[in-house]
Amino acid sequence: MHRLLLTTLFIISLSACQLNPLQTDAFATINKQSTANIALNKIIEQAWYLTLQNDPELADELSGTTTGQLPDLSPHSLLTRNQQQQVLLDQLTQIPDSALSRPQQINKKILANQLQDDIDRYHFKMHYLPLTPEGGFHTDIARISHRRFTKVQDYQSYILQLKKIPHYFQQQTFWLQQGLKEGITLPQITLKGFENSISAFIVPINESGYFKPFNTFPQHFTEAQKIAFKREGRQLIQQNVIPAYQAFYHFMTQEYIPKARVNLAATELPNGQAFYENRVRYYTTRDISADEVHTLGLKEVKRIRTEMQTVIDNLAFKGSFADFLHFLRNDPQFYATSAEQLLKEAAFIAKKADAILPQYFTQLPSTPYGIAPVPAEIAPKYTTGRYSGSKSDNEPSYYWVNTYALNKRPLYELEALTLHEAVPGHHLQISLNQSLTQLPNFRRYSYISAFGEGWGLYAEYLGLEAGFYENPYSNFGRLTYEMWRAARLVVDTGIHAKNWSRQQAIDFMANNTALSLHNVTTEIDRYITWPGQALSYKIGELTIKKLRQQAENALGTQFNLRRFHDAILANGSVPMTILEQNIQDFIQAEQQRQSL
Repeated sequence: MHRLLLTTLFIISLSACQLNPLQTDAFATINKQSTANIALNKIIEQAWYLTLQNDPELADELSGTTTGQLPDLSPHSLLTRNQQQQVLLDQLTQIPDSALSRPQQINKKILANQLQDDIDRYHFKMHYLPLTPEGGFHTDIARISHRRFTKVQDYQSYILQLKKIPHYFQQQTFWLQQGLKEGITLPQITLKGFENSISAFIVPINESGYFKPFNTFPQHFTEAQKIAFKREGRQLIQQNVIPAYQAFYHFMTQEYIPKARVNLAATELPNGQAFYENRVRYYTTRDISADEVHTLGLKEVKRIRTEMQTVIDNLAFKGSFADFLHFLRNDPQFYATSAEQLLKEAAFIAKKADAILPQYFTQLPSTPYGIAPVPAEIAPKYTTGRYSGSKSDNEPSYYWVNTYALNKRPLYELEALTLHEAVPGHHLQISLNQSLTQLPNFRRYSYISAFGEGWGLYAEYLGLEAGFYENPYSNFGRLTYEMWRAARLVVDTGIHAKNWSRQQAIDFMANNTALSLHNVTTEIDRYITWPGQALSYKIGELTIKKLRQQAENALGTQFNLRRFHDAILANGSVPMTILEQNIQDFIQAEQQRQSL
Protein backbone atom coordinates (compact mmCIF):
# COMPACT_ATOMS: atom_id res chain seq x y z
CA MET A 1 0.00 0.00 0.00
CA HIS A 2 2.88 2.33 0.79
CA ARG A 3 4.40 1.73 -2.63
CA LEU A 4 1.04 2.42 -4.26
CA LEU A 5 0.69 5.68 -2.31
CA LEU A 6 4.18 6.76 -3.29
CA THR A 7 3.55 5.97 -6.93
CA THR A 8 0.28 7.89 -6.85
CA LEU A 9 1.94 10.90 -5.30
CA PHE A 10 4.68 10.94 -7.90
CA ILE A 11 2.36 10.96 -10.92
CA ILE A 12 0.59 14.12 -9.76
CA SER A 13 1.25 16.64 -12.51
CA LEU A 14 1.85 20.30 -11.84
CA SER A 15 0.49 21.04 -15.30
CA ALA A 16 -2.99 20.21 -14.06
CA CYS A 17 -2.98 23.46 -12.09
CA GLN A 18 -3.26 26.10 -14.83
CA LEU A 19 -4.41 29.66 -14.49
CA ASN A 20 -7.51 30.85 -16.25
CA PRO A 21 -6.36 33.62 -18.63
CA LEU A 22 -9.83 35.22 -18.54
CA GLN A 23 -9.63 36.03 -14.84
CA THR A 24 -8.71 39.47 -13.65
CA ASP A 25 -5.08 40.22 -12.83
CA ALA A 26 -5.79 40.32 -9.13
CA PHE A 27 -7.70 37.06 -9.18
CA ALA A 28 -5.05 35.49 -11.42
CA THR A 29 -2.36 36.43 -8.93
CA ILE A 30 -4.31 34.89 -6.06
CA ASN A 31 -5.01 31.78 -8.07
CA LYS A 32 -1.37 31.49 -9.09
CA GLN A 33 -0.28 31.68 -5.45
CA SER A 34 -2.87 29.12 -4.43
CA THR A 35 -1.81 26.74 -7.19
CA ALA A 36 1.87 27.10 -6.33
CA ASN A 37 1.29 26.62 -2.62
CA ILE A 38 -0.79 23.49 -3.24
CA ALA A 39 1.89 22.09 -5.52
CA LEU A 40 4.61 22.81 -2.98
CA ASN A 41 2.63 21.20 -0.18
CA LYS A 42 2.27 18.04 -2.23
CA ILE A 43 6.01 17.89 -2.82
CA ILE A 44 6.63 18.47 0.90
CA GLU A 45 4.28 15.60 1.69
CA GLN A 46 6.03 13.30 -0.79
CA ALA A 47 9.49 14.19 0.52
CA TRP A 48 8.47 13.58 4.12
CA TYR A 49 6.95 10.23 3.18
CA LEU A 50 10.27 9.27 1.59
CA THR A 51 12.15 10.33 4.71
CA LEU A 52 10.03 8.17 6.99
CA GLN A 53 10.11 5.27 4.56
CA ASN A 54 13.91 5.28 4.57
CA ASP A 55 14.39 6.04 8.27
CA PRO A 56 12.27 3.56 10.27
CA GLU A 57 13.86 4.66 13.56
CA LEU A 58 12.60 8.22 13.02
CA ALA A 59 9.20 6.95 11.91
CA ASP A 60 8.88 4.82 15.04
CA GLU A 61 10.04 7.63 17.31
CA LEU A 62 7.56 10.13 15.94
CA SER A 63 4.63 7.73 15.79
CA GLY A 64 5.23 6.17 19.19
CA THR A 65 5.03 2.71 17.62
CA THR A 66 7.64 0.08 16.90
CA THR A 67 7.60 -1.79 13.62
CA GLY A 68 10.73 -3.89 13.96
CA GLN A 69 12.29 -2.43 10.81
CA LEU A 70 15.91 -1.50 10.12
CA PRO A 71 17.05 0.70 7.21
CA ASP A 72 17.33 -0.99 3.83
CA LEU A 73 20.76 -0.09 2.42
CA SER A 74 20.73 -2.32 -0.63
CA PRO A 75 22.04 -0.84 -3.90
CA HIS A 76 18.54 -0.96 -5.37
CA SER A 77 17.02 0.84 -2.40
CA LEU A 78 19.61 3.63 -2.38
CA LEU A 79 19.39 4.10 -6.15
CA THR A 80 15.59 4.22 -6.08
CA ARG A 81 15.60 6.77 -3.30
CA ASN A 82 18.10 8.92 -5.17
CA GLN A 83 15.95 8.86 -8.30
CA GLN A 84 12.81 9.74 -6.35
CA GLN A 85 14.55 12.65 -4.68
CA GLN A 86 15.76 13.95 -8.04
CA VAL A 87 12.20 13.88 -9.36
CA LEU A 88 11.03 15.87 -6.35
CA LEU A 89 13.82 18.40 -6.72
CA ASP A 90 13.02 18.85 -10.42
CA GLN A 91 9.37 19.47 -9.56
CA LEU A 92 10.38 21.88 -6.84
CA THR A 93 12.45 24.02 -9.19
CA GLN A 94 9.44 24.46 -11.48
CA ILE A 95 7.56 26.39 -8.80
CA PRO A 96 8.38 30.13 -9.06
CA ASP A 97 9.27 31.85 -5.80
CA SER A 98 7.16 34.84 -6.83
CA ALA A 99 4.04 32.70 -6.62
CA LEU A 100 4.72 31.64 -3.04
CA SER A 101 4.12 33.29 0.29
CA ARG A 102 7.18 34.22 2.33
CA PRO A 103 6.84 31.18 4.66
CA GLN A 104 6.44 28.91 1.65
CA GLN A 105 9.49 30.43 -0.02
CA ILE A 106 11.47 29.44 3.07
CA ASN A 107 10.00 25.95 2.98
CA LYS A 108 10.92 25.58 -0.67
CA LYS A 109 14.49 26.76 -0.12
CA ILE A 110 15.14 24.48 2.84
CA LEU A 111 13.53 21.44 1.21
CA ALA A 112 15.55 22.04 -1.96
CA ASN A 113 18.71 22.18 0.15
CA GLN A 114 17.82 18.92 1.89
CA LEU A 115 17.02 17.10 -1.33
CA GLN A 116 20.13 18.43 -3.03
CA ASP A 117 22.29 17.36 -0.11
CA ASP A 118 20.93 13.81 -0.18
CA ILE A 119 21.48 13.68 -3.94
CA ASP A 120 25.01 15.05 -3.53
CA ARG A 121 25.82 12.54 -0.80
CA TYR A 122 24.79 9.71 -3.08
CA HIS A 123 26.72 11.21 -6.02
CA PHE A 124 29.87 11.54 -3.92
CA LYS A 125 29.32 8.01 -2.54
CA MET A 126 29.21 9.04 1.10
CA HIS A 127 27.31 5.83 1.87
CA TYR A 128 30.71 4.15 1.40
CA LEU A 129 31.71 5.80 4.70
CA PRO A 130 29.24 4.82 7.45
CA LEU A 131 31.97 5.29 10.07
CA THR A 132 33.72 8.02 12.04
CA PRO A 133 36.68 7.73 14.44
CA GLU A 134 34.10 7.99 17.26
CA GLY A 135 32.05 5.03 16.07
CA GLY A 136 29.67 4.41 13.23
CA PHE A 137 26.69 2.31 12.21
CA HIS A 138 27.71 -0.43 14.68
CA THR A 139 27.45 1.96 17.64
CA ASP A 140 24.44 3.86 16.32
CA ILE A 141 22.36 0.73 15.82
CA ALA A 142 22.82 -0.16 19.50
CA ARG A 143 20.38 2.65 20.32
CA ILE A 144 17.52 0.27 19.51
CA SER A 145 18.05 -1.15 23.00
CA HIS A 146 17.84 2.30 24.64
CA ARG A 147 14.22 3.08 23.90
CA ARG A 148 11.43 2.65 26.41
CA PHE A 149 9.89 -0.84 26.53
CA THR A 150 6.33 -0.72 27.88
CA LYS A 151 4.26 -3.03 25.67
CA VAL A 152 4.44 -6.55 24.35
CA GLN A 153 4.70 -5.05 20.86
CA ASP A 154 7.88 -3.21 21.89
CA TYR A 155 9.58 -6.51 22.67
CA GLN A 156 8.19 -8.22 19.60
CA SER A 157 9.53 -5.43 17.39
CA TYR A 158 12.89 -5.52 19.15
CA ILE A 159 13.09 -9.26 18.54
CA LEU A 160 12.49 -8.61 14.83
CA GLN A 161 15.30 -6.06 14.78
CA LEU A 162 17.72 -8.44 16.50
CA LYS A 163 16.96 -10.97 13.80
CA LYS A 164 17.81 -8.41 11.10
CA ILE A 165 21.11 -7.19 12.54
CA PRO A 166 23.33 -9.66 10.60
CA HIS A 167 21.79 -8.55 7.30
CA TYR A 168 22.15 -4.89 8.28
CA PHE A 169 25.85 -5.39 9.10
CA GLN A 170 26.35 -7.23 5.82
CA GLN A 171 24.85 -4.33 3.86
CA GLN A 172 27.08 -1.80 5.59
CA THR A 173 30.14 -4.00 5.15
CA PHE A 174 29.35 -4.28 1.45
CA TRP A 175 29.60 -0.50 1.08
CA LEU A 176 32.85 -0.43 3.03
CA GLN A 177 34.22 -3.05 0.64
CA GLN A 178 33.15 -0.91 -2.31
CA GLY A 179 34.99 1.98 -0.71
CA LEU A 180 38.17 -0.08 -0.53
CA LYS A 181 37.88 -0.89 -4.22
CA GLU A 182 37.42 2.74 -5.22
CA GLY A 183 39.73 4.42 -2.74
CA ILE A 184 36.91 5.98 -0.71
CA THR A 185 37.82 5.09 2.86
CA LEU A 186 38.58 6.82 6.11
CA PRO A 187 42.28 7.68 6.46
CA GLN A 188 44.15 4.85 8.11
CA ILE A 189 45.74 7.01 10.80
CA THR A 190 42.35 8.10 12.16
CA LEU A 191 41.35 4.48 12.73
CA LYS A 192 43.95 3.72 15.40
CA GLY A 193 42.06 2.06 18.23
CA PHE A 194 38.82 2.00 16.24
CA GLU A 195 38.52 -1.74 16.80
CA ASN A 196 37.86 -1.05 20.48
CA SER A 197 34.50 0.47 19.57
CA ILE A 198 33.59 -2.92 18.08
CA SER A 199 35.07 -5.20 20.74
CA ALA A 200 33.11 -3.25 23.37
CA PHE A 201 30.05 -5.11 22.07
CA ILE A 202 31.69 -8.55 22.04
CA VAL A 203 30.94 -9.41 25.65
CA PRO A 204 29.09 -12.09 27.62
CA ILE A 205 25.38 -11.96 26.87
CA ASN A 206 24.39 -10.78 30.34
CA GLU A 207 26.78 -7.82 30.00
CA SER A 208 25.57 -6.82 26.55
CA GLY A 209 23.65 -3.59 26.20
CA TYR A 210 21.41 -5.47 23.79
CA PHE A 211 20.30 -7.69 26.67
CA LYS A 212 19.29 -4.84 29.00
CA PRO A 213 15.64 -4.75 27.85
CA PHE A 214 15.33 -8.36 29.03
CA ASN A 215 16.65 -7.66 32.53
CA THR A 216 13.54 -5.78 33.58
CA PHE A 217 9.98 -5.98 32.31
CA PRO A 218 6.85 -3.91 32.93
CA GLN A 219 4.92 -5.19 35.93
CA HIS A 220 1.87 -6.14 33.88
CA PHE A 221 3.83 -8.76 31.89
CA THR A 222 3.09 -12.35 32.80
CA GLU A 223 5.86 -14.64 33.95
CA ALA A 224 5.40 -16.70 30.80
CA GLN A 225 5.92 -13.63 28.63
CA LYS A 226 9.03 -12.62 30.54
CA ILE A 227 10.55 -16.08 30.27
CA ALA A 228 9.76 -16.38 26.55
CA PHE A 229 11.15 -12.97 25.63
CA LYS A 230 14.28 -13.43 27.73
CA ARG A 231 14.94 -16.85 26.19
CA GLU A 232 14.52 -15.64 22.63
CA GLY A 233 16.49 -12.46 23.30
CA ARG A 234 19.39 -14.41 24.76
CA GLN A 235 19.38 -16.78 21.80
CA LEU A 236 19.35 -13.98 19.22
CA ILE A 237 22.14 -12.03 20.90
CA GLN A 238 24.23 -15.18 21.01
CA GLN A 239 23.49 -16.33 17.46
CA ASN A 240 22.93 -13.05 15.60
CA VAL A 241 24.24 -9.98 17.36
CA ILE A 242 27.59 -10.99 18.80
CA PRO A 243 28.62 -12.95 15.65
CA ALA A 244 27.77 -9.88 13.56
CA TYR A 245 30.13 -7.78 15.67
CA GLN A 246 32.79 -10.50 15.56
CA ALA A 247 32.61 -10.65 11.76
CA PHE A 248 32.77 -6.86 11.54
CA TYR A 249 35.76 -6.79 13.92
CA HIS A 250 37.58 -9.31 11.74
CA PHE A 251 36.78 -7.36 8.57
CA MET A 252 37.96 -4.06 10.03
CA THR A 253 41.18 -5.35 11.57
CA GLN A 254 42.18 -7.75 8.82
CA GLU A 255 40.94 -6.02 5.69
CA TYR A 256 39.69 -2.45 6.03
CA ILE A 257 42.15 -0.74 8.34
CA PRO A 258 45.29 -2.25 6.73
CA LYS A 259 44.09 -1.21 3.27
CA ALA A 260 42.60 2.20 4.15
CA ARG A 261 44.01 5.24 2.38
CA VAL A 262 47.08 6.92 3.83
CA ASN A 263 46.36 10.46 2.60
CA LEU A 264 44.17 12.78 4.68
CA ALA A 265 42.58 15.40 2.46
CA ALA A 266 39.08 15.05 1.11
CA THR A 267 40.46 16.56 -2.07
CA GLU A 268 42.52 13.36 -2.49
CA LEU A 269 39.36 11.29 -2.85
CA PRO A 270 37.95 10.57 -6.32
CA ASN A 271 36.25 13.81 -7.42
CA GLY A 272 37.57 15.17 -4.14
CA GLN A 273 37.96 18.83 -5.06
CA ALA A 274 34.30 19.15 -6.01
CA PHE A 275 33.33 17.11 -2.94
CA TYR A 276 35.10 19.39 -0.48
CA GLU A 277 33.81 22.57 -2.08
CA ASN A 278 30.33 21.07 -1.90
CA ARG A 279 30.75 20.31 1.81
CA VAL A 280 32.02 23.82 2.56
CA ARG A 281 28.96 25.36 0.95
CA TYR A 282 26.59 22.90 2.59
CA TYR A 283 27.83 23.28 6.15
CA THR A 284 28.26 27.05 6.05
CA THR A 285 25.04 27.57 4.01
CA ARG A 286 27.02 30.21 2.14
CA ASP A 287 28.68 30.53 -1.25
CA ILE A 288 32.16 30.79 0.23
CA SER A 289 35.50 29.30 -0.78
CA ALA A 290 37.93 27.32 1.34
CA ASP A 291 40.50 30.11 0.97
CA GLU A 292 38.03 32.68 2.28
CA VAL A 293 37.20 30.48 5.25
CA HIS A 294 40.90 29.92 5.99
CA THR A 295 41.64 33.66 5.95
CA LEU A 296 38.66 34.39 8.19
CA GLY A 297 39.85 31.73 10.61
CA LEU A 298 43.33 33.21 10.89
CA LYS A 299 41.81 36.63 11.58
CA GLU A 300 39.58 35.26 14.34
CA VAL A 301 42.44 33.27 15.88
CA LYS A 302 44.53 36.44 16.11
CA ARG A 303 41.68 38.41 17.73
CA ILE A 304 40.85 35.75 20.31
CA ARG A 305 44.52 35.16 21.10
CA THR A 306 44.77 38.81 22.14
CA GLU A 307 41.81 38.41 24.50
CA MET A 308 43.34 35.27 25.98
CA GLN A 309 46.60 37.08 26.62
CA THR A 310 44.71 39.80 28.46
CA VAL A 311 43.32 37.19 30.87
CA ILE A 312 46.82 35.82 31.46
CA ASP A 313 48.20 39.32 32.07
CA ASN A 314 45.44 40.11 34.55
CA LEU A 315 46.34 36.97 36.49
CA ALA A 316 49.95 38.19 36.67
CA PHE A 317 51.03 34.74 35.53
CA LYS A 318 54.78 34.48 35.18
CA GLY A 319 55.55 32.65 32.01
CA SER A 320 54.71 32.40 28.33
CA PHE A 321 51.40 31.57 26.69
CA ALA A 322 52.63 28.00 26.26
CA ASP A 323 53.59 27.87 29.95
CA PHE A 324 50.08 28.93 30.92
CA LEU A 325 48.54 26.23 28.74
CA HIS A 326 50.84 23.67 30.35
CA PHE A 327 49.74 24.88 33.78
CA LEU A 328 46.05 24.52 32.87
CA ARG A 329 46.50 21.08 31.37
CA ASN A 330 48.44 19.66 34.31
CA ASP A 331 47.40 21.31 37.57
CA PRO A 332 45.12 18.94 39.55
CA GLN A 333 42.92 21.79 40.79
CA PHE A 334 41.30 21.96 37.34
CA TYR A 335 40.16 18.34 37.17
CA ALA A 336 37.45 16.22 38.78
CA THR A 337 38.58 13.17 40.70
CA SER A 338 35.52 11.05 39.92
CA ALA A 339 32.90 10.69 37.21
CA GLU A 340 30.24 11.54 39.77
CA GLN A 341 31.95 14.81 40.63
CA LEU A 342 32.17 15.82 36.97
CA LEU A 343 28.51 14.99 36.35
CA LYS A 344 27.39 16.83 39.47
CA GLU A 345 29.36 19.91 38.49
CA ALA A 346 27.78 19.82 35.03
CA ALA A 347 24.34 19.45 36.62
CA PHE A 348 24.96 22.43 38.93
CA ILE A 349 25.98 24.64 36.00
CA ALA A 350 22.98 23.45 33.99
CA LYS A 351 20.55 24.41 36.74
CA LYS A 352 22.15 27.84 37.02
CA ALA A 353 21.65 28.21 33.28
CA ASP A 354 17.99 27.17 33.56
CA ALA A 355 17.43 29.98 36.03
CA ILE A 356 18.63 32.79 33.76
CA LEU A 357 16.57 31.81 30.71
CA PRO A 358 13.55 34.09 31.42
CA GLN A 359 15.86 37.10 31.34
CA TYR A 360 16.79 36.38 27.73
CA PHE A 361 13.83 34.57 26.17
CA THR A 362 10.06 34.84 26.17
CA GLN A 363 9.64 31.36 24.67
CA LEU A 364 11.08 28.49 26.72
CA PRO A 365 11.23 24.71 26.11
CA SER A 366 8.35 22.70 27.53
CA THR A 367 10.44 19.54 27.69
CA PRO A 368 13.19 18.90 30.26
CA TYR A 369 16.56 17.25 29.70
CA GLY A 370 18.77 14.96 31.73
CA ILE A 371 22.53 14.69 32.23
CA ALA A 372 24.30 11.41 31.61
CA PRO A 373 27.79 10.11 30.83
CA VAL A 374 28.79 9.33 27.27
CA PRO A 375 28.16 5.58 26.75
CA ALA A 376 31.27 3.66 27.79
CA GLU A 377 31.62 1.78 24.51
CA ILE A 378 32.23 4.98 22.52
CA ALA A 379 33.71 7.28 25.20
CA PRO A 380 37.47 6.74 24.53
CA LYS A 381 37.38 8.44 21.13
CA TYR A 382 34.28 10.56 21.67
CA THR A 383 34.16 14.30 21.98
CA THR A 384 34.04 15.94 25.43
CA GLY A 385 30.26 16.37 25.45
CA ARG A 386 27.23 16.36 23.18
CA TYR A 387 23.48 16.92 23.17
CA SER A 388 21.47 13.78 22.52
CA GLY A 389 17.97 14.98 21.75
CA SER A 390 14.72 13.08 21.45
CA LYS A 391 12.09 13.71 18.81
CA SER A 392 9.37 12.14 20.94
CA ASP A 393 7.54 13.68 23.89
CA ASN A 394 7.71 10.26 25.55
CA GLU A 395 11.49 9.93 25.45
CA PRO A 396 14.03 12.07 27.33
CA SER A 397 16.76 14.23 25.86
CA TYR A 398 20.21 14.24 27.41
CA TYR A 399 23.26 16.39 27.79
CA TRP A 400 26.06 13.85 27.55
CA VAL A 401 29.30 14.49 29.47
CA ASN A 402 32.36 12.40 28.70
CA THR A 403 33.64 10.92 31.96
CA TYR A 404 36.37 8.83 30.30
CA ALA A 405 39.94 9.96 31.12
CA LEU A 406 39.02 12.52 33.80
CA ASN A 407 42.45 14.11 33.66
CA LYS A 408 41.59 15.19 30.10
CA ARG A 409 38.27 16.89 31.02
CA PRO A 410 39.17 20.26 32.59
CA LEU A 411 36.58 21.93 34.77
CA TYR A 412 37.44 25.39 33.44
CA GLU A 413 35.78 24.38 30.14
CA LEU A 414 32.64 22.94 31.70
CA GLU A 415 30.60 26.15 31.85
CA ALA A 416 31.05 26.86 28.15
CA LEU A 417 30.36 23.22 27.28
CA THR A 418 27.17 23.14 29.35
CA LEU A 419 25.81 26.40 27.93
CA HIS A 420 26.47 25.10 24.41
CA GLU A 421 25.05 21.58 24.74
CA ALA A 422 22.18 22.18 27.19
CA VAL A 423 20.70 25.68 27.65
CA PRO A 424 20.58 28.24 26.24
CA GLY A 425 22.26 26.20 23.51
CA HIS A 426 21.15 23.00 21.81
CA HIS A 427 18.37 21.85 24.11
CA LEU A 428 16.60 25.19 24.06
CA GLN A 429 16.99 25.72 20.31
CA ILE A 430 16.11 22.18 19.22
CA SER A 431 13.20 21.82 21.64
CA LEU A 432 11.71 25.12 20.50
CA ASN A 433 12.24 24.11 16.88
CA GLN A 434 10.26 20.90 17.41
CA SER A 435 7.47 22.84 19.14
CA LEU A 436 6.84 24.99 16.05
CA THR A 437 3.78 23.08 14.90
CA GLN A 438 3.13 25.62 12.14
CA LEU A 439 6.24 24.32 10.37
CA PRO A 440 6.14 21.21 8.19
CA ASN A 441 7.70 18.14 9.78
CA PHE A 442 10.72 18.13 7.49
CA ARG A 443 11.75 21.38 9.18
CA ARG A 444 10.66 20.60 12.74
CA TYR A 445 12.80 17.47 12.83
CA SER A 446 15.81 18.54 10.80
CA TYR A 447 19.02 20.29 11.74
CA ILE A 448 20.97 22.94 9.84
CA SER A 449 24.48 22.87 11.27
CA ALA A 450 25.40 26.51 10.67
CA PHE A 451 22.28 27.60 12.52
CA GLY A 452 22.33 25.05 15.35
CA GLU A 453 26.06 25.08 16.02
CA GLY A 454 26.27 28.82 15.47
CA TRP A 455 23.54 29.23 18.08
CA GLY A 456 25.39 26.90 20.46
CA LEU A 457 28.56 28.98 20.20
CA TYR A 458 26.56 32.19 20.59
CA ALA A 459 25.04 30.65 23.75
CA GLU A 460 28.55 30.35 25.20
CA TYR A 461 29.07 34.06 24.56
CA LEU A 462 25.67 34.86 26.06
CA GLY A 463 26.88 33.26 29.28
CA LEU A 464 29.39 36.08 29.61
CA GLU A 465 26.57 38.63 29.67
CA ALA A 466 24.59 36.44 32.08
CA GLY A 467 27.32 36.43 34.71
CA PHE A 468 28.80 33.00 34.17
CA TYR A 469 32.58 32.54 34.03
CA GLU A 470 32.94 33.87 37.55
CA ASN A 471 36.72 33.38 37.65
CA PRO A 472 39.39 34.14 35.06
CA TYR A 473 40.11 30.45 34.48
CA SER A 474 36.57 29.63 33.38
CA ASN A 475 36.58 32.77 31.22
CA PHE A 476 39.80 31.51 29.66
CA GLY A 477 37.96 28.23 29.14
CA ARG A 478 35.23 30.13 27.28
CA LEU A 479 37.87 31.80 25.12
CA THR A 480 39.50 28.42 24.57
CA TYR A 481 36.21 27.11 23.25
CA GLU A 482 35.79 30.12 20.97
CA MET A 483 39.39 29.71 19.82
CA TRP A 484 38.68 26.03 19.25
CA ARG A 485 35.92 26.93 16.79
CA ALA A 486 38.00 29.64 15.12
CA ALA A 487 40.93 27.25 14.76
CA ARG A 488 38.58 24.80 13.08
CA LEU A 489 38.23 27.21 10.18
CA VAL A 490 41.99 27.07 9.78
CA VAL A 491 42.69 23.38 10.31
CA ASP A 492 39.70 21.98 8.38
CA THR A 493 40.59 23.99 5.29
CA GLY A 494 44.29 23.44 6.00
CA ILE A 495 43.89 19.66 5.97
CA HIS A 496 41.49 19.39 3.06
CA ALA A 497 42.52 22.26 0.79
CA LYS A 498 46.10 23.17 1.74
CA ASN A 499 47.77 19.80 2.23
CA TRP A 500 48.35 20.14 5.97
CA SER A 501 49.61 17.08 7.81
CA ARG A 502 47.78 15.65 10.81
CA GLN A 503 50.58 16.74 13.11
CA GLN A 504 50.53 20.25 11.68
CA ALA A 505 46.83 20.49 12.46
CA ILE A 506 47.33 19.05 15.97
CA ASP A 507 50.12 21.53 16.69
CA PHE A 508 48.05 24.50 15.53
CA MET A 509 45.15 23.52 17.75
CA ALA A 510 47.34 22.62 20.74
CA ASN A 511 49.35 25.86 20.52
CA ASN A 512 46.28 28.10 20.45
CA THR A 513 43.82 26.46 22.87
CA ALA A 514 43.88 25.04 26.38
CA LEU A 515 42.13 21.87 25.21
CA SER A 516 43.74 18.73 26.55
CA LEU A 517 46.01 17.03 24.06
CA HIS A 518 43.67 14.02 24.09
CA ASN A 519 40.78 16.25 23.03
CA VAL A 520 42.91 17.95 20.40
CA THR A 521 43.81 14.62 18.81
CA THR A 522 40.26 13.27 18.77
CA GLU A 523 39.00 16.57 17.36
CA ILE A 524 41.55 16.66 14.56
CA ASP A 525 40.60 13.12 13.56
CA ARG A 526 36.99 14.24 13.51
CA TYR A 527 37.79 17.07 11.08
CA ILE A 528 39.79 14.74 8.86
CA THR A 529 36.88 12.31 8.55
CA TRP A 530 33.98 14.80 8.54
CA PRO A 531 35.07 17.42 6.01
CA GLY A 532 33.47 20.84 6.29
CA GLN A 533 31.19 20.25 9.29
CA ALA A 534 33.54 21.98 11.71
CA LEU A 535 33.23 25.20 9.68
CA SER A 536 29.59 25.65 10.62
CA TYR A 537 30.14 26.77 14.23
CA LYS A 538 32.09 29.98 13.72
CA ILE A 539 30.34 30.94 10.50
CA GLY A 540 26.96 30.64 12.22
CA GLU A 541 28.03 32.45 15.39
CA LEU A 542 29.61 35.34 13.50
CA THR A 543 26.40 35.72 11.49
CA ILE A 544 24.23 35.87 14.62
CA LYS A 545 26.56 38.38 16.28
CA LYS A 546 26.60 40.51 13.13
CA LEU A 547 22.82 40.51 12.98
CA ARG A 548 22.56 41.45 16.62
CA GLN A 549 24.89 44.38 16.07
CA GLN A 550 22.80 45.51 13.09
CA ALA A 551 19.63 45.34 15.19
CA GLU A 552 21.23 47.21 18.08
CA ASN A 553 22.48 49.95 15.76
CA ALA A 554 19.14 50.30 13.98
CA LEU A 555 16.94 50.23 17.10
CA GLY A 556 19.16 52.03 19.58
CA THR A 557 17.70 52.25 23.08
CA GLN A 558 14.56 50.44 21.87
CA PHE A 559 16.52 47.26 21.14
CA ASN A 560 15.10 44.38 23.17
CA LEU A 561 17.36 41.38 23.53
CA ARG A 562 14.56 38.96 24.40
CA ARG A 563 12.62 39.88 21.27
CA PHE A 564 15.79 39.63 19.19
CA HIS A 565 16.43 36.10 20.47
CA ASP A 566 12.81 35.18 19.80
CA ALA A 567 13.20 36.48 16.25
CA ILE A 568 16.33 34.38 15.72
CA LEU A 569 14.52 31.22 16.85
CA ALA A 570 11.00 31.99 15.59
CA ASN A 571 11.35 30.26 12.21
CA GLY A 572 13.31 27.27 13.38
CA SER A 573 16.62 26.17 11.93
CA VAL A 574 17.29 28.08 8.70
CA PRO A 575 20.22 28.83 6.37
CA MET A 576 22.21 31.97 7.12
CA THR A 577 20.86 33.87 4.10
CA ILE A 578 17.29 33.29 5.27
CA LEU A 579 18.21 34.22 8.83
CA GLU A 580 19.61 37.52 7.59
CA GLN A 581 16.35 38.35 5.82
CA ASN A 582 14.33 37.31 8.87
CA ILE A 583 16.24 39.72 11.08
CA GLN A 584 15.88 42.54 8.55
CA ASP A 585 12.13 41.91 8.73
CA PHE A 586 12.35 41.94 12.52
CA ILE A 587 14.16 45.29 12.51
CA GLN A 588 11.54 46.84 10.22
CA ALA A 589 8.71 45.49 12.37
CA GLU A 590 10.35 46.85 15.52
CA GLN A 591 10.82 50.25 13.91
CA GLN A 592 7.16 50.33 12.88
CA ARG A 593 6.11 49.31 16.39
CA GLN A 594 8.17 52.14 17.87
CA SER A 595 6.61 54.69 15.55
CA LEU A 596 3.06 53.90 16.69
